[in-house]
Amino acid sequence: MKKLSVIVVAFLALTSFCSLSAHAQGLRLGVKAGANLSNLSGNLTNEDRFQNKIGFHGGLLLNAGLVGDGFLSIQPELLYSQKGFKNKDKEYSLLGNTLKFTGKTNYNYLDLPILLKINAGGLFFEAGPQFSYLLNVKDDSKRYVNGQQTSYTSSERDLNNVNRFEVGYAAGLGFQADSGPMIGIRYNGAFTDFSKDGYQNNDLRNARNQVFQAYVGFLIPSK
Repeated sequence: MKKLSVIVVAFLALTSFCSLSAHAQGLRLGVKAGANLSNLSGNLTNEDRFQNKIGFHGGLLLNAGLVGDGFLSIQPELLYSQKGFKNKDKEYSLLGNTLKFTGKTNYNYLDLPILLKINAGGLFFEAGPQFSYLLNVKDDSKRYVNGQQTSYTSSERDLNNVNRFEVGYAAGLGFQADSGPMIGIRYNGAFTDFSKDGYQNNDLRNARNQVFQAYVGFLIPSK
């Protein structure tokens, strides 16, 4: 909870900073929402097991002009984001056993991207760091060993085995109308491994979150 509080406080601090530093260039509050296409990346065992999963993201953003009538701005956002993966319904062999996974796993995050945004006649490009906190995991997947469904151990379901605080990056492009509406696409990647060192689940040991996003939003026009 302390790291979650840090993300929320950081967003509020950035909001205050933008309000003080961007009074001459314009400050715009906005909202956004859209779809996620998420999966895991990294040096994964049984990589073809992990399939793309559709989710949702949405939240608040603040755009503060830095240079030239909105040409360059800083944009912190506070977003709820559904990540995770879907299991491919396929059998594979491991240590003489036949394994199969079904269903999907949802990782629900609070994301704080801090983006530099270049706006050239409505077309914008954005990139910057992203800090995330894992709120919870909703695992609807099932595991079968030699055709028999088996239960996950408590340690495999325990959030103490994962890095709930994640450092990553975001980059994207889109179109922003002066009147407020926007549309865009974005990619989120992680530098932080999902699982902590020493975690015994081989499939997730080197996993990192990756997300493609498509969204619409609205920035309140500055006065």
